[in-house]
Amino acid sequence: MLRPNDEAKLVKAHQRYAELEVLLADEKVVSDANQMAKLAKEFSSLGNLIELYRSYQKTVSHIHESQEILKSKGDAEFKELAQSELLSLEPRLKELTGQLTDYLDPSKNEPDKNIIVEIRAGTGGLEASLFAADLYRMYTKYADLKAWKLELMSYTDTEAGGVKEVVFSLSGRECSKRLKWESGIHRVQRVPTTEASGRIHTSAVTVAILFEPEEIDLEINPKDLKIDVYRSSGPGGQSVNTTDSAVRITHLPSGTVVVCQDERSQLKNRAKAMRILRARILDHMQQEAFHKESALRKSQVGSGDRSEKIRTYNFPDRRVTDHRIGFTSHQLESILNGDMDELTGALMAAEKDLKEHDRQ
Repeated sequence: MLRPNDEAKLVKAHQRYAELEVLLADEKVVSDANQMAKLAKEFSSLGNLIELYRSYQKTVSHIHESQEILKSKGDAEFKELAQSELLSLEPRLKELTGQLTDYLDPSKNEPDKNIIVEIRAGTGGLEASLFAADLYRMYTKYADLKAWKLELMSYTDTEAGGVKEVVFSLSGRECSKRLKWESGIHRVQRVPTTEASGRIHTSAVTVAILFEPEEIDLEINPKDLKIDVYRSSGPGGQSVNTTDSAVRITHLPSGTVVVCQDERSQLKNRAKAMRILRARILDHMQQEAFHKESALRKSQVGSGDRSEKIRTYNFPDRRVTDHRIGFTSHQLESILNGDMDELTGALMAAEKDLKEHDRQ
């Protein structure tokens, strides 16, 4: 049988499903394409869950009927049939209970989402930019190992071979589940190649994981956008293209600014800039909601703050430590070469434990 908390969630979902059925038949909703698309998407996403729940309710009802027959003073042959039916219904109930429990468990039923990864060099100057390049290589290698699709969206390097900022998208099975906890400050402790005395320096790189929204998930009023085009420039400001292909989009209400200039086509740069802009605006909205709802903190592995120091990569000890869950690995080289499953798996397990604790 389902736990009371899970049963309450399913009752609420069933009520919402019924509401959506009524709304989708409303002429006012049908005439509004955006609202219709949103409600239809929500209705579709609840469909499988409601079908399972109705099967569960029906099975519970049949079990109760069979148990009542067995308690009665009725015909012996009739009781034998009820007993036989009960023997087949109980395994079915167990199966449905397990499926519904998994459905309500975010760690098991969380949908795969496309994400946008932003890596920026922080404190540490040259060493920070070199480590930003190392992290970009780490995520690229991991994406190759997991057969994820990676699309480079923006790349700003430094003359010394480091990375000032890189933005790329990832899509594929479990990419959002495995990388969603990468947001935060990644520290590196090592001896820079330029350090003659052999002193260990600490530098920092900021990583942000943004969930890429679909158009129906986030509406942006074109009037809220300021779009500028200009010629692309490379390191030192030298001109790269002879046409105005670079695009800068400013979202006036939030002040969010996105620049894309890697493509030679203005249209391609504009499309990429809009994708990044949408993801940043959605992330900003989610961050605001997160900080307002303190209860949500209990179900997070970390604080959710972009300024949180989440991980240290210590080269002298060949050690990687995730400070949020107390995880330590001495396979530094393997992790930086993309073998991140042990690390991401530990974060997924920690999230599962917290979710299970919250449900009890």
